[in-house]
Amino acid sequence: MNQKEADKIRQNVRESYSEVAEASNSGDGCGVESSCCGVAEDPKINAVNSVRMGYSEEDVSSVPEGADMGLGCGNPRAIASMKTGEVVLDLGSGGGFDAFLAVGEVGKAGRVIGVDMTPVMISKARSNAEKTGHKNVEFRLGEIEYLPVADGEVDVIISNCVINLSPEKHRVFKEAFRVLKSGGRLAISDVVASIELPDEIRNDLELYSGCMAGASTIDLLQQMISEAGFEEINIMPKDNSKEFIKDWAPGRGVEDYVMSAYIEAVKPGGSCCCS
Repeated sequence: MNQKEADKIRQNVRESYSEVAEASNSGDGCGVESSCCGVAEDPKINAVNSVRMGYSEEDVSSVPEGADMGLGCGNPRAIASMKTGEVVLDLGSGGGFDAFLAVGEVGKAGRVIGVDMTPVMISKARSNAEKTGHKNVEFRLGEIEYLPVADGEVDVIISNCVINLSPEKHRVFKEAFRVLKSGGRLAISDVVASIELPDEIRNDLELYSGCMAGASTIDLLQQMISEAGFEEINIMPKDNSKEFIKDWAPGRGVEDYVMSAYIEAVKPGGSCCCS
């Protein structure tokens, strides 16, 4: 893919999620209620969608109103094993849902950074942060292919249904490797392709923004993550995710090609703890 095509996809995604954020701010519905790329008019529906993805009722009730936009495809926190005092980076942080949950994991001694390329989302997340009073969570405007984060600053990277939206996924993983400390880890929930997507799906910009057309095969993801320098790579597809993915594009049969998966990897190095 050339740079012009990549920029076209990136701009389409930015515009789509700007509409999502603006619809959420105004209380209007946008897209279908169960869609990765839509937001329901009733916040309770977003909460139901998040529970469907693997969050608890306590999770969805513990964040500021408007932070949970029902946009994920899983719960990366379930595999992140965050510890008190760690620095967490959330790629594509949206309204801040996962970032605020991460604050509860790392405590006051830790720190959470959210990065999103959509200015409206960043404004929404920062407004939500003011509601919480947390001083150790911040939201930075930037692209996940060019992270506004220092080398070796982060202990764990989380992301929820975002990397599939990038037209330059290899660059995302290289950037993730750069900003992680030695021994740092990836804990990602994302959409992957079980088989190669047909052209009518792959070339549909609406399905790209809907977290489907940009999905990479498991083998290709494994290759990109490995080439970035990561080890201990584990990609765990979730077959039951086809049930909710079917609702994202009714009648298109996309669920025959893509599914949600948990993706884990570790940057080599770090300290060895011996007893």
